[in-house]
Amino acid sequence: MTFSFELSDIDDPDITTVPSPDPKAHPLLRLWILRILVPLKGHRKFVRRGDFADDDIAIALGFGKWIDVGRNEFDAKSIRAALVAQHAKAEHARDRARAPATLARNVKRVAKLLDLTPADCRILEFVVLLHNEDLLDNVADWLGSLVTSKVHSALARILCLPVRQVVDALAPRGILARSGLVTIGGLGSMGLRSKLDLLSRSFADQMLTVSADPVSLLRDTVVLAPKPELSLSDYGHVDTSLAILRPYLREVLTARRAGVNVFFHGPPGTGKTQLARVLARELRCDLFEVSSEDSDGDPVEGEGRLRAWRAAQSMLSRRRAMILFDEVEDVLDDGSVFMGRRSTAQTRKAWMNRMLEETPVPTFWLSNSIHGVDPAFLRRFDMIVELPVPSRGQRQRLVQQTCGDLAGPACVARIAASDHLAPALVTRASTVVRTLGKTLDDAGAERALEHLIGNTLAAQGHPRLVRHDPNRLPETYDLAFLNPDTDIRAIAEGLKANRSGRLCLYGPPGTGKTAFGRWLAHELDLPLQTKRASDILGPYVGTTEQNLALAFRQAEQDGALLMIDEVDSFLRDRKEAQRPWEVTQVNEMLTQMEAFTGIFIASTNLMDGLDQAALRRFDAKIRLGYLNPEQVGRMLHAYCSSLGLSAPRPSEMATVERISNLTPGDFTAIVRQNHFRPIGSAGRLVELLEGEAALKGGNRRPIGFLR
Repeated sequence: MTFSFELSDIDDPDITTVPSPDPKAHPLLRLWILRILVPLKGHRKFVRRGDFADDDIAIALGFGKWIDVGRNEFDAKSIRAALVAQHAKAEHARDRARAPATLARNVKRVAKLLDLTPADCRILEFVVLLHNEDLLDNVADWLGSLVTSKVHSALARILCLPVRQVVDALAPRGILARSGLVTIGGLGSMGLRSKLDLLSRSFADQMLTVSADPVSLLRDTVVLAPKPELSLSDYGHVDTSLAILRPYLREVLTARRAGVNVFFHGPPGTGKTQLARVLARELRCDLFEVSSEDSDGDPVEGEGRLRAWRAAQSMLSRRRAMILFDEVEDVLDDGSVFMGRRSTAQTRKAWMNRMLEETPVPTFWLSNSIHGVDPAFLRRFDMIVELPVPSRGQRQRLVQQTCGDLAGPACVARIAASDHLAPALVTRASTVVRTLGKTLDDAGAERALEHLIGNTLAAQGHPRLVRHDPNRLPETYDLAFLNPDTDIRAIAEGLKANRSGRLCLYGPPGTGKTAFGRWLAHELDLPLQTKRASDILGPYVGTTEQNLALAFRQAEQDGALLMIDEVDSFLRDRKEAQRPWEVTQVNEMLTQMEAFTGIFIASTNLMDGLDQAALRRFDAKIRLGYLNPEQVGRMLHAYCSSLGLSAPRPSEMATVERISNLTPGDFTAIVRQNHFRPIGSAGRLVELLEGEAALKGGNRRPIGFLR
C-alpha cells in the first residue's frame, strides 16, 4: 500500500503537488514523514546540493519538477524552507491526522482485548505502517543506525509522546513486548525498521487489509486446530496419565488458572498432536496450534514461534482455549552441548521461566524426545506424559480400525506385531493404498500396505515387518529334547501359578534357550516380546538405557513375557568396566528387573563375566547343555519321520549317538536345507549332523559307560 502527500502550501509556485488517492490516510503519514525530515534533521540527507537522495519521495512530496533541473537551478535552500513550512502546517492540523480506517479499527479491537494504552496504540500504528509503507521506511533510514535509547527518543519526536511513555511501552514487561506484537529487536545499532520487530511478516499487511476478530490476525503464526482423527479409546496405553490430566485440565479451564503447561513426548507418529486435539474436543474448548511455517511455506524460526505463542497467550487469555506448541525442539533443544551453544529458550531463560509460570492459556508442549531439555524448564511443567508406541493389543485394534478393509486378519496381526508401529505410520500407509483403489486386488493391497510400512520402519532404523511368526515353534518341539540341569517343567508349572519370575538361561548356542521362552509363553497363554542385543544397544550414550526401559515398559503394558537374548552384551561385570556407560547399562538393567512384575527371561551363551549383582537378581539360573545320546537318537527318529525318511539303521543310530556336542538348533539348521537341497535319507542326515558338529570342534563320545 503506497500513499502520496499534498503539500499545497509550499510557497514556491514551481513546486508541484501530487493528488492523494486516500485523503483520510494522508495527514498522519505526511505528519510522520515531515517530522523525520524537519525536527529530526532527515532533510540533510534528503535534499543534497544538486538533487534529491530519493526521487520517489521527492515526487510523493510534490517536488517532481525539481528532479530533472540542472545543478545550478536546483534550489536546495528553497526546498528546505518549503519543508519547514509544510511541517508547521501539518503540526497545526495534527488533531485531524488519522490512521487508515482498517488499521484504526484493528488497533482498537486489539487495544480492547489487551488493554493497550494510547501510547501503545500509537506505537503499534506507526510500526505497522513502517513495515508496510516503503516511503515511510525509506525516510526513516535517514535517521541512521540507532541504539535502543535513540529509538525511544526518535519515536517520542515522531509520535509526539513523552519519552518515558515510549520507554515503558517498549519495555520487556510492557504489553506490546509481552504480547509479542512489537519488540525492540537486535543488539547494537541498526535502522529503525530493523529495531522495531513485528509479530510476523504478514501481520502488518493483515492489520491494514483485514477487519476481523483480533485472533484472526495471528493466522500466519497461530491457527485453529483441525478436528482429531482419533479418540480417547486409542490411548488406553496412557490411561494412568489421562486419569489425572483430564480432570486437571477441566478444573484449570474453569478456574482460569495461570501457568498451566503439559509436556507430551514420545517417538514420531505416536499420536501426541492427536491426543491434544482429542482432549480439547472432550473439554469443549478451542485449540490453537503455533505454526511452524508462514503463509509462504517458509519455516518460522524458533524465536518467531515463541513470539507467536506469546501473542496467542495475550489474545486468547479471555477465551476458553488451549494452545498446542508442536516440535518444541525448535526452542527448547536447538542448542548444542558439544558446541557450547545454548538453545533459543536458554538464551532468554529468565523470560521463558516467567512465561511458563504466568501463561494465562494452558499449553501443550510436544517433542519427540525429552532429552536435552533444560531441567529448569521441565520442573515448570505441571505434567510430563510419555506417549510410547501403543501396546500390541492397542496396535491390533488400531490397525484393524484403520485398514481392516484393506487387510485380512493375518496381515493385520503381522503389522501389529511390530514394536515400533506408530499410529501415524499406519494412517499414512493406509491412505496411500486406499488412494490406489481398484488398481490393487486384495492380495496386492496387503502387499502394498506391508511394503509401505516396512520401508518407513527401516528408514527409521527399525526392523521391517516379517511375513512369518518369529515366535512360532517347530512342529517337532518337545521339552524332552532339552538337556537342562534342573526340572524346567516344574519351573514352568510354578510360573503358571505365580505369573512372575526372573530366569537366566545359559549354555552353548542352539541348546533351546529361546525356544523354551516361546514354549513357556504359549503354555502360559501370554504374548511374547523377544529382544535381541541389537534391538537394545544404541550408538549414543544413554540410548541403550532408554531402550532397556522401553522394552520392560512395553512388556508391562502388553502383559507379555519378556525375553532378552544375548544379555551378556550389557550385563558385563561392572568391576571390569572401562567406560562410564558400561556401568550405567548394568544399573539400568538391575533397576528394570526389580521393578518388572511379569515374567522375564534372559539368555546368554557366555555365563562367565556376567555381573554378580545381576546374577543374584535372577530367581533361577538354568543351564541347557548338549543333547545326551538318548535325546540325539530320539531327535533323529523324530526328524526322519517329519521329513518322510525311512527310520535310521542301528549303525546310523550308533554313529549319531557318539557325537557329543549336538543341539536342537543343529537339527533345525540342517533340516532347513531340505527346502532347497533334499536330504534324501537318514544316513545323509547323520552325515550332515557330523559335519555340523565338526565345525564346532566336535568330538565323538567315548565308548563304554562314560559319557
